[in-house]
Amino acid sequence: MKKRFINITFIGLSSVMLLFMASCKKDYNNPNAATDQQVFSSPQGLTGVAVGLQRVYTAGRASSLYNKVNINGLITSEMIVLNQGNTGEYQLQLGAGAVDGTNTLAAGMWISSNKIIYDADKVIEGAQGLSDKGYASGLIGYASIFKALAIGDLAMFWSQVPAGSGNNVSFIDRSQGYANAISVIDDALAAITANPISSAFLSNIPTGIDITNTLHALKARFSLFSGNYTQAMTEANAASLTVKSVFNFSSVNLNPIFETVTSTNNVTAAIDNTTLGLPGGLQPDPADKRLTFYTTTAYNSKVLGFGAGTTTPWPIYLPGEMILIKAEAYARQSTPDLVNALAQLNLVVTKSPASDLYGVGADLPALAPMSQSDLLDQIYRNRCIELYMSGLKLEDMRRFGRPDSEKKRNLLPYPFQERDNNPNTPPDPTF
Repeated sequence: MKKRFINITFIGLSSVMLLFMASCKKDYNNPNAATDQQVFSSPQGLTGVAVGLQRVYTAGRASSLYNKVNINGLITSEMIVLNQGNTGEYQLQLGAGAVDGTNTLAAGMWISSNKIIYDADKVIEGAQGLSDKGYASGLIGYASIFKALAIGDLAMFWSQVPAGSGNNVSFIDRSQGYANAISVIDDALAAITANPISSAFLSNIPTGIDITNTLHALKARFSLFSGNYTQAMTEANAASLTVKSVFNFSSVNLNPIFETVTSTNNVTAAIDNTTLGLPGGLQPDPADKRLTFYTTTAYNSKVLGFGAGTTTPWPIYLPGEMILIKAEAYARQSTPDLVNALAQLNLVVTKSPASDLYGVGADLPALAPMSQSDLLDQIYRNRCIELYMSGLKLEDMRRFGRPDSEKKRNLLPYPFQERDNNPNTPPDPTF
């Protein structure tokens, strides 16, 4: 692979420059040319690059967030293309062989994820050399969130993921990708335990993300995906259900789902406002209040929920996700605990919108005791509804053994940009 990234991150670079221009002595050097040493050895420079990670992950149609939501939504039938002129999206809706190495959304996800991993590594490495260890732990924790998300996104959509960055990088199995993401999180949590995050660091990053709770939530998610149910349970219990952790947006940096999907009514939309793409037997109860939270009948099942407005915050995890992780962990452990699994599931089923941190609530009657198989079906059903358009459904479909007929692809082909430059690129999956 040819070197993936230049040495200085352009996204967020303006922040770095402003910080440096405020402190530099007058000289005749180009004020717009900070060196690697300046950027990656000072708190100001590292913070500017770290903030750039959030922008790469969330800003616009090229972002990881946009691509993850739409790739997942289209190949799992959560969403539908409104205008076939959106070629990348339409290829994903067709699925199977129509999705190849030219797909722009897959390439965008691949590029942004690998860029985030590369830049996060530089931030984490640089932070370890800082004298202010509370500031350093904040940088490590914040950058590790985006690195873990990026590794996890690659593992959700490709059979193998890069083992690192650089020329002709080798690949590892997607299961090892999840293990690596968990290792990144463990290192971050250890750094924060040793040196609590300083208020000075928190004042220099965008508001919205609760670093420690988010790390626990992501570890719970990836532990579940890895089949480590004991660890998933522990981490889901450690993630607060009463503290929001979100990507915030502004009139300058718009919510990418609203910007491209909701506001235009010309790219993608919810497939409908009654089934959310679920098959017969698993479709939502018509009285489920999550239907009207996430969609509306206006304008081709227009997306609402966390894509409803220009500045609508996007949650990194939902309380309902953590509760459903616990339900599934109880149901899948070596000796299934169906009583506690059902109790956790019913916390989601009966939850009213008013009692949820984000207003996501089914507000339905509690479910009666059932077999392990039926209980797992209900957990899957409620994950699909509670976590609609979260980008997690394809992984759930594989874990719950859903048939290929319910999805357009199982895994993505590798972008031609990677295959053309890296002889180690694995073969594409057949479906």
